[in-house]
Amino acid sequence: MDQEKFSLLSKIKYPDDLRKLSIDQLPQVCKELREDIIDEVAVNPGHFASSLGVVEITVALHYVFNTPEDRIVWDVGHQAYGHKILTGRRDSFCTNRKLHGIRPFPSPLESEYDTFACGHASNSISAALGMAVAAKKTGKENRHTVAVIGDGAMSGGLAFEGLNNVSSTPNNMLIILNDNDMSIDRAVGGMEKYLLNLDTNETYNKLRFKASQWLHSKGYLNEDRKKGIIRLNNALKSALSHQQNIFEGMNIRYFGPFNGHDVKEVVRVLMQLKDMKGPKLLHLHTTKGKGYEPAEKSATIWHAPGKFDPETGERIIADTSNQPPKFQDVFGNTLLELAEKNQKIVGVTPAMPTGCSMNIMMKAMPDRVFDVGIAEGHAVTFSAGMAKDGLQPFCNIYSSFAQRAYDNIIHDMALLNLPVVLCLDRAGLVGEDGPTHHGAFDLAALRPIPNLTIASPMDEHELRNLMYSAQLPGQGSYVIRYPRGKGVLVDWKNEMEEIKTGTGRKLKDGDDVAVLTLGPIGNDVEKVIAEIENENKGNSEADKKTASALSIAHYDMRFLKPLDEALLEEIAKKFDRIITIEDGVRKGGFGSAILEWMSDHGYRPQITRMGIPDEFVEHGTVAQLREIIGLDNESIRKTIENQK
Repeated sequence: MDQEKFSLLSKIKYPDDLRKLSIDQLPQVCKELREDIIDEVAVNPGHFASSLGVVEITVALHYVFNTPEDRIVWDVGHQAYGHKILTGRRDSFCTNRKLHGIRPFPSPLESEYDTFACGHASNSISAALGMAVAAKKTGKENRHTVAVIGDGAMSGGLAFEGLNNVSSTPNNMLIILNDNDMSIDRAVGGMEKYLLNLDTNETYNKLRFKASQWLHSKGYLNEDRKKGIIRLNNALKSALSHQQNIFEGMNIRYFGPFNGHDVKEVVRVLMQLKDMKGPKLLHLHTTKGKGYEPAEKSATIWHAPGKFDPETGERIIADTSNQPPKFQDVFGNTLLELAEKNQKIVGVTPAMPTGCSMNIMMKAMPDRVFDVGIAEGHAVTFSAGMAKDGLQPFCNIYSSFAQRAYDNIIHDMALLNLPVVLCLDRAGLVGEDGPTHHGAFDLAALRPIPNLTIASPMDEHELRNLMYSAQLPGQGSYVIRYPRGKGVLVDWKNEMEEIKTGTGRKLKDGDDVAVLTLGPIGNDVEKVIAEIENENKGNSEADKKTASALSIAHYDMRFLKPLDEALLEEIAKKFDRIITIEDGVRKGGFGSAILEWMSDHGYRPQITRMGIPDEFVEHGTVAQLREIIGLDNESIRKTIENQK
């Protein structure tokens, strides 16, 4: 680290070092921390704008509270780069998101300063309340617990459930609301509008705080009196300001909003609130991307910008001309194409219009696309409600985040077999975002649910055909899952045609072993089979006999549910060696479905299942991770060749 550029930060290894500084030095620490994040993320891409926005909050929290003994619970982990740098990981931060390097999001498995897992949004209040109650029950009453929630996470249902319980469970926790009016895209919904307009006089808060301290010191403010005074206080304040405060209506003391980028002011407020009894919420206004002008101006683009020049702000974007498009872009363009012809089609996304490319339809048809905020369960049930009364929703949710909508998929969508097309983006291994974001469980989780059609396209043409098929009358509840990143076809815009539900296809005939694939991993298998057979063609007749060359058949099953039973009958009668390959968990997924069908129909072939093993897969590039878990091309090749 440049000792001159980072004169203070270079001396801070842990928060204890930070707390040795004077409060007047903290603005310089914030400046250096922000510059360090910019320098690091410019060359090692990751989540950027969110961490810049909470630099002052991060410094103030570790300055005021005795971490790690005091608990700071981060929500949405892409806020936490500054936290990592201040908690013993500055020298290794260059390995962030890399294989065997620092984890992409805070995790107690990595550091005692990381108090909870926070890859998915809205869990901080519930987790922090649990910790606050545990502190009381285990004799650690002096431990402070702070939840830091923001980036749109307050729109999530779990946050409301947590708030409801905070209001009725004895605790002294502090909730910090990092209000930047953003998630990845612009935050939406009534809560966000409410927060935008919420204002409380700072002088009033100071006077009330001092008055409560004086009353408490005189013995006039026991718990029963305190609750009554707070209720009266809230009623008077609401009458005078013509403004209701939802938090104080739940008996959660509200302070703010304050400028979240004035580190000395944030420290001062935290010092005042630190030992105050009862639940409290501190509302801080921040700017996503603060301190880096391009990120402040375009926070959505700079949420995770990839590599960039820190001096000029120019993003280093690879030339994608004459390259296959991303699956999500094919989805976005195809959805608009279908919506132009089918007036019943509407789009629904939980805070991911740009990430899933539904922004394409949103721009062209803003009245037919609904961004519901970070609320996956609501997204599904909302879609089901529209489907019940005649519309055709396409609800796009990242596979990993759809886990939070499992009950809604069963109870509100599948039970009535409503015509919702649930598009699961980022299915399978996603790479550097790691175990909280891998879309590993969708196939196994959804397969047992009645009425669901579950399909996965091998390429862009198949995705378009499945989307077209899913919106045809009478299809019912339909799930399409596809991965993050590029497909394989440069010429991707085919004339769409119907794929009959539950039909696979034979891509290549063979006599010795059948390889059954589901989804885009079939393209890798196609290459491996071609390589094996091309090598065999080059051998002499003697070598071929010695090598006992395999004749390999390849089937793209397309549908996990319903399975193509006619095709399976053909396979079962011809082959006694079968390999199933899927980009999902091996237990309970596609391979298990094939095993069950064979057993149920009296066939006993030798079946080898390839997929994600029974473990949480770490972070790294998709290629690296596939090699580690034995799902790369070389592993596929060896598995096929072992069938000799």
